[in-house]
Amino acid sequence: MGHSRRLLTHRQRCACWLVCLLLGGILAMTALAQSPVAERALVLTLEDSINPATRDYVERGIRRAESMDAELLVVELDTPGGQVESMRRLAQTILAARVPVATYVTPSGARAASAGTYLLYASPIAAMSPGTHLGSATPVTLGGETPEDANSQAMRQKMIEDAVATIRGYAERHGRNADWAEQAVREAANLGAKEALERDVIDVVAVDLDDLMAQLDGRQVELEDGTRTLSTADIELVREAPDWRTSLLSLIANPIVAYGLLLIGFYGLVFELASPGTLVPGVIGGISLMLGLFAFQVLSIDLAGLGLVLLGLAMIVGEAFLPSFGALGAGGIAAFVIGSILLMDEANSAVAWPLIGGTALVAAGFLLWGVMRLMGVRRRMPLTGREELIGAEAVALGDFVAGRGKVLLHGERWQARGKGPIRKGDKLRVMALDGLTVSVEPTGVERPST
Repeated sequence: MGHSRRLLTHRQRCACWLVCLLLGGILAMTALAQSPVAERALVLTLEDSINPATRDYVERGIRRAESMDAELLVVELDTPGGQVESMRRLAQTILAARVPVATYVTPSGARAASAGTYLLYASPIAAMSPGTHLGSATPVTLGGETPEDANSQAMRQKMIEDAVATIRGYAERHGRNADWAEQAVREAANLGAKEALERDVIDVVAVDLDDLMAQLDGRQVELEDGTRTLSTADIELVREAPDWRTSLLSLIANPIVAYGLLLIGFYGLVFELASPGTLVPGVIGGISLMLGLFAFQVLSIDLAGLGLVLLGLAMIVGEAFLPSFGALGAGGIAAFVIGSILLMDEANSAVAWPLIGGTALVAAGFLLWGVMRLMGVRRRMPLTGREELIGAEAVALGDFVAGRGKVLLHGERWQARGKGPIRKGDKLRVMALDGLTVSVEPTGVERPST
């Protein structure tokens, strides 16, 4: 009986402890649920041209901000411009984002030029630091200037009108100055931060991020899914710097680097084909060629220029295997230089010209060496075969009788015939070969020209 009571009491104590633990857990969860969660803002840094790499970086940042339910996404911008296609796709992502995006041109001295101006207009919040500027949004083509014929003028006009319609659409979406936006496209106009705020081009001029958060607190922002009121008074700033993937893609997307990768890849494969089994040139060449072609694909370059570069390189290499006295090589150098010019825009021409010129000079030197070597080979006397015997020296083994006798030629006895008196020991020169009989003349007789 006593044992049963003690067992019951032990069970009751265990039950009481279990109930207390459950109640404590429920109270803790309730308190945690009622405690305020600090709002967070994700901060990205875009300090490069707008290209597929930086576009991917910002797009991944927007997706992360949406997944973490961030109050705001801030893009710190300092860019000279970039590619139209990358800018358009990034602007579409910003416009469709479920989190407010604030594009902030910073630090002092930074700029939002060209494609950066479009992104600033596309963002729900446009902000600048004092001492920064935006503008120069006139579109240019990758490939430099073309002759001003009717077709090129019409194409340029179409590009400008399309750019005007695009930036005016962004401006009207967020209630900003659309007329100045059009002026930035047509006339490459620029504005500083203070003037941009006065002319309703941007929303805020802030000294730093803290100042920006203070000014944005309580501001209403129009998003795709409705209006949102920002709460940024005590917001936590979470920075996400560009990772190795962004850095690698940015490096490859540079036209100069892509051009160099293309050359390394092509010549690497040529060296591998010339010396099969080496492997190292083939591996390096294959990887470089694929990276170069990928870069040119995302760069939206002139395919005719790329085709001319590849054709020129193939013709230069073909000169070594199919000697044409320089015709293939000269044509290849011309095609290579013309194609390279079409591939490079004005922004990269200063760096590109030494690379293009150096490669062309190397190819020209290789071509000149090949032609000179071929001409030297053609002038050289044959060292073997029938042709080598003509002009060779022989020694008469005996007196010739009736114009016939025997000679010692290259350590061998040959039947010979000759004109004039020829005696034993005379030095003779082979003038012709008829079967196994050589025609000879004394070396004192001048050899007729052939």
